[in-house]
Amino acid sequence: MPPKQKKALIDGVDTSNMSRDQLEAFAVRLKAEMEREREERNFFQMERDKIRTFWEITRGQLEDITTELRQKDHEVEMTQQVADIEAKQIMQQMKHLQFENQNKISEVRAEAMTQLKMSQEDHETQEMQLLKDLRELKRLRREDQEMHELQIQQLKMNNIESITDLRTKFEKESKDLTLLHEEKMLDLKNEIELIYRMQMFEVEERKNLQIQKLIENHDMAFNDMKTYYNDITLNNLGLISSLKEQMETLRKQAERNERLAADMAIENRKLKEPLEQAKQELVVMKRKLEFYDRDRAQLSRLKTRNAQVEKQLKALTWETEALLLRNDTLVKEREELKNKFEDVVIELQQKTGLKNVLLERKIAIMEREGEKQEIMLKETIETCAAVAKASGREMESPLELERRVENVLDEKNKLIQELRYELARLTKAHDDLLATYEAKLVQYGIPKEELGFEPLRTTSRWTYLSGPAGLVTRNP
Repeated sequence: MPPKQKKALIDGVDTSNMSRDQLEAFAVRLKAEMEREREERNFFQMERDKIRTFWEITRGQLEDITTELRQKDHEVEMTQQVADIEAKQIMQQMKHLQFENQNKISEVRAEAMTQLKMSQEDHETQEMQLLKDLRELKRLRREDQEMHELQIQQLKMNNIESITDLRTKFEKESKDLTLLHEEKMLDLKNEIELIYRMQMFEVEERKNLQIQKLIENHDMAFNDMKTYYNDITLNNLGLISSLKEQMETLRKQAERNERLAADMAIENRKLKEPLEQAKQELVVMKRKLEFYDRDRAQLSRLKTRNAQVEKQLKALTWETEALLLRNDTLVKEREELKNKFEDVVIELQQKTGLKNVLLERKIAIMEREGEKQEIMLKETIETCAAVAKASGREMESPLELERRVENVLDEKNKLIQELRYELARLTKAHDDLLATYEAKLVQYGIPKEELGFEPLRTTSRWTYLSGPAGLVTRNP
């Protein structure tokens, strides 16, 4: 029997029954897989080299740190030895100082004891001397007290004798003085009574003389009054007769006056009517005079007011002409501003539209790239972990790698947030510009329909980035 032909198996696939095209396709696929495997091997080789370099660097750093630590330990040991030596020296010095101090203390104590004994002896001698002096002083004090008592008794006796002598003397003198004063009192009493009688006699004489004078004066005054009233009565009689004559003349004069009064009344009645007419004419003339003064004052006021109105009219004409000129210039400026604003708005719309589109595209692309990179990173972490596990090598833990990748992703997210903030700021500026333009249009009285285009408004996509009152704020 011929030997059996072995089947050609490549990657678990039987290639003996394949055609040429299938083999070529299979070869291309194998080549592609080989290239992919080579790229992966190169990538893992690079990662291994990086890890090895990192490990060597960290090992070198560890060796440097260990050498520094040994040096520090050596320095600490040296400083400890130096400190021990210095401590020993200090302890030795302390012992010497303590010994010297004890010697000095013993010497000082001996000197103090000798001085204390000497001072005690001196004190005892001084105390004995003081006691002797004290006893002597007590004896002298007792003798002085006895002498003083004897002197006091002697002085008391002398004082009593002198007091008795003085008392007898003063009693005798007082009796003599009382007798003398009694005699003087009697003499004075007699003299005073005599003087009193003489004064009373003189007073009675003066009283009688005064009474006599008053009687004489009264009689003289009565006679004077009598003559005065007699003269008055005579004068009154003459006056009455003269008054009667005057009454007669006055009666006649009154009759004449009554006749004159009647004549004057008749004449007054005749002149009363022209007087009333004159009074009425006077009232009318006074009213006319008041109206004339009022009209003249009003005329002067109207003249001044007319002059003021003419001045105001001239000023208003000048102001109207100036306002017309200003209105023409403002209309021209409005047209220019309108044209400029339309151009600016169109340009800003184009720019902001392009920027918004570009930013949105960038954000979408970056989000997709981030997702792809996250997937690739997870795959690479898993493959690296599998390779390291198969080769038995140590590598960074997945948590550390994920943390590092998360830091990178955080930076990318911050960049995305900044781009979104820039987009929101530009849209906010665009909206503010539109609002100010519309306010100016309202101010100048231009309707919005005359713009000729519809302004681009901000969509509600980025409204979440605006804060209170429409302010653009960064997200924390």
